[in-house]
Amino acid sequence: MAKKSSLLVISMGLLTACSSASIEDYDKTTPELNLSRFFDGKLTAAGIVQDFSGTVTRKFTVTMEASWQGNKGVINEWFIYDDGEKQTRIWHITDLGNGQYEGTANDILGTATGEARGSALRWAYDMILEVDDSEYEVHFDDWMFLVDESTIINKSDIIKFGVTVAQVTLVISKE
Repeated sequence: MAKKSSLLVISMGLLTACSSASIEDYDKTTPELNLSRFFDGKLTAAGIVQDFSGTVTRKFTVTMEASWQGNKGVINEWFIYDDGEKQTRIWHITDLGNGQYEGTANDILGTATGEARGSALRWAYDMILEVDDSEYEVHFDDWMFLVDESTIINKSDIIKFGVTVAQVTLVISKE
């Protein structure tokens, strides 16, 4: 009997470890994340990219300018990587209401979809990622967490064939 109980406990532990967070987990968290309120004006960010083993492979900074007209927002991002590479991304965001968002950007494939609940936002999108002169189509599972009125922590899993191959962590600050 003890063997069966131990097996059940181990099985439950493995199932729990494999489950992922859901946006609903953040329903009642505060402060409440409102994209048009946070992403308005000038912002800065600093981040790292980690490979599948957790090793930091790149560091970068981002300068941003964001504005909104009604439910439509534009976020201009200028990246500078530690190896000197520069990149620009321009997001066009639409607030669909009820915490639902969609967006497009110059290097995003199709439309990104997002949902905000409480202090969190979860984005999902696909993009072509250049690595060492090769291009890879990857999926981003992108989470933003509003820490206070001037700070967001952004964590992204980069997924290929259902496996997380890298992670990006970014701290975004309002000026």
